[in-house]
Amino acid sequence: MRNTPYLRHHLKAWQMVCCLLLLHARAFAQTIPLNKYGLPVVDNMTLYRQLVAADSNQRLVDLRQYIPGIRTDVRYGTTDNFTHQVLYPHPRVFLRLPAAKALKAIQAELQAHGLGLLIFDGYRPYRITEKMWEIVPDDRYAADPRRGSGHNRGIAVDLTVIQLSSGQPLPMPTGYDDFTEKAHYSYQPPDSAVRANRAFLRRTMEKYGFSALETEWWHFYLTDLQQYPLLDLEFEALTREAGGR
Repeated sequence: MRNTPYLRHHLKAWQMVCCLLLLHARAFAQTIPLNKYGLPVVDNMTLYRQLVAADSNQRLVDLRQYIPGIRTDVRYGTTDNFTHQVLYPHPRVFLRLPAAKALKAIQAELQAHGLGLLIFDGYRPYRITEKMWEIVPDDRYAADPRRGSGHNRGIAVDLTVIQLSSGQPLPMPTGYDDFTEKAHYSYQPPDSAVRANRAFLRRTMEKYGFSALETEWWHFYLTDLQQYPLLDLEFEALTREAGGR
């Protein structure tokens, strides 16, 4: 094929660029301070800005600003959660740019059918994961701080689907943050409509690159975890950075 040398040349060039980006990311990761568990955690805005300058996909996006019409119900900003404590004094929902882009596409698809997303949680400061683990030290339901979580990396999201006309969520097997086996995908609800709703949510999220957590029907995440360092940044600082109030 006459174009083969041309294609090979550009493929090699692209491979070289990818390798350089990977080496740059690894070198940058080595500058991130380690916490008491030996994990690199970005815990200040100066380091965060450097991370974003090196790779725009590292940016945390405020979903209320980025996705028109998105609805949120941040339970961790209230006492209506499993800890019965206000964990987020200034609650917002942030996600890394690739995850936010995927949710924006999902929201657009759902809106065409009179549906929308209701977001419970996105990025979670690492210190909050430590507090949750003190209360529920079970890695089926809370992230072990010795490893960190997708929420700490800004690439995991807790959500459900709502009817736009009423704002009511579609019936699911349990409410949010239910720590029983009824929240597992292995559980088969007797109501066929509930089974269909759960399957629809999972199918839609997976279509746009998310994976499901088998023990929580509401939890979805991007699988390329190691590309996104753990973060321990306050919502107030991120909101100021995003130009919000």
